[in-house]
Amino acid sequence: MRYLALIFICSLPYLGFGQTSPKKYWFQFTDKDNTPYSLSQPLEFLSQRALDRRERQGIALDEKDLPVDPAYIQAVLDEGAGYLVHSKWFNSVSVVVPNDDVRDSILSLPFVVSADPVGKRPDPSITENKFAPWAEAKSITLDEFSETDYGSTFNQINMLGGVSLHNQGFRGEGMLIAVLDAGFPNVDQFPVFDSLITDGRLLGGWDFVDQDNSIFEDNSHGQSVLSTMAGYIPGSFIGTAPKASYLLLRTEDGNTEFPIEMDYWVAGAEYADSAGADVINSSLGYTTFDGSMFDYEYADMDGNTLRGSIGADIAASRGILVVNSAGNSGDNPWQYIGAPADGDSVLAVGAVRADGERVSFSSIGPSADGDIKPNVCAQGFQATIINSGGSIAAGNGTSFAGPIMAGMAACLFQAHRDSLTNMDVFHAIERSAHKYNNPDHLYGYGIPNFAKAHLLLQGLNPASEDFSELLLPYPNPFSDSFTGTFYSAARQEILVRLVNNLGQEIKRIEVTMQPLSGFTFQFSDLQDLNEGIYTLHVDADSGSYFKKLVKVRQD
Repeated sequence: MRYLALIFICSLPYLGFGQTSPKKYWFQFTDKDNTPYSLSQPLEFLSQRALDRRERQGIALDEKDLPVDPAYIQAVLDEGAGYLVHSKWFNSVSVVVPNDDVRDSILSLPFVVSADPVGKRPDPSITENKFAPWAEAKSITLDEFSETDYGSTFNQINMLGGVSLHNQGFRGEGMLIAVLDAGFPNVDQFPVFDSLITDGRLLGGWDFVDQDNSIFEDNSHGQSVLSTMAGYIPGSFIGTAPKASYLLLRTEDGNTEFPIEMDYWVAGAEYADSAGADVINSSLGYTTFDGSMFDYEYADMDGNTLRGSIGADIAASRGILVVNSAGNSGDNPWQYIGAPADGDSVLAVGAVRADGERVSFSSIGPSADGDIKPNVCAQGFQATIINSGGSIAAGNGTSFAGPIMAGMAACLFQAHRDSLTNMDVFHAIERSAHKYNNPDHLYGYGIPNFAKAHLLLQGLNPASEDFSELLLPYPNPFSDSFTGTFYSAARQEILVRLVNNLGQEIKRIEVTMQPLSGFTFQFSDLQDLNEGIYTLHVDADSGSYFKKLVKVRQD
């Protein structure tokens, strides 16, 4: 894959300053008129995988896809600024400026339209881990959980209907998930990630904070988040998308909180877009900062005000399913979701306990413009994770509810990627949730059932998990073959038989059905059968089902 714009920027120097209080600014440019890139040659700035995703979903390229003009960025640096990150979607660059004179000289450039302060240089002596209060809880033992291949992750997956979806063959194969977080130490060493590495499904990444490709370091929050999706040790620990491919993108500085991190977030989302990611998981959120002058207000959480939220919606407009944790502010005065969870096209995920009850720390909605938030919920209290030491542990936070959801969303998207869009999947997840007909601002639409969402995306509309089995053979009449689909609400053994009018069995198929799943079968080589009436029998634990079929002569 070619990322010429990224390569150019990574080669720019980070300039140090002797002043005591350099500041960080976001500068927006007027145009892309002189960019050396062209929409007619998209492989100069988008991978083939990204273009394929656009084509499948009928999404055209536009000016936002064009990289920033490198000459504009260089001109800003020539004024004495130090490069941090840039954004093609916002046609902007974020830099460190040593003083107000440099800021003013940049603003005087004819192609610079505005400036926005986004932070100050952090004090290197500050090493506080802002994720520490809720990232990890107590260690746990396997005998507290179901003795299945999932081990201690069984409940958090099964409560979403994920075991059924996995057993139908959807485990993330062929999907690319971009993880935006604060660091991924020891992902290259912990056994739970061995298959991810040996299978070649870790496709790379980038550190937007330090501007390098050293991704196996920094804050362990991202490593624990990743484990809930990609972890794979059968019998002990299985993530929600154990066969997906991954990009690891550090967009968060775990020791500070400034708006510049949302600029890193947008750059990470753009990277994910260019690489062809299908899903973004972000267990990050922004409300208040280390300097009160930067703090947001609840009124800003309308999905259309803050760059992180707008950027998340742009990512969704490119065909990416964007999943973001709702936040952990439910117990504090802020209470509400943060950015980018407030984005209109962002699947914001709240936290529940193992029994499905909401956890009080889970941030509440609505968004400031009245949208249902969080959208859905997953287990985020005593969720099973891999901790910073590589051990199975329990963790608390919507940070874990989010990726548990994102991994299952990737599996569902896998099942329908060739025919449906990211937003089709988004809305099916909401429709499958237990409070869909009565949403609120604590649970949103509630806890989804991904097996049910899979059926919804096939055009079925079961009113509940107890919907009646359906037997749908076609074509009818048939000549030399026919296909049928049997839908089952529960796990059960079924026997499918084709019987003639004398009660003689012509063909049979036996299979074990998974809950809320469909089994498609085909009976072929029937051209020599006599014309007439036949009966399709399905014998299941839940009962017997019949359909009459007519055999006609083959033309």
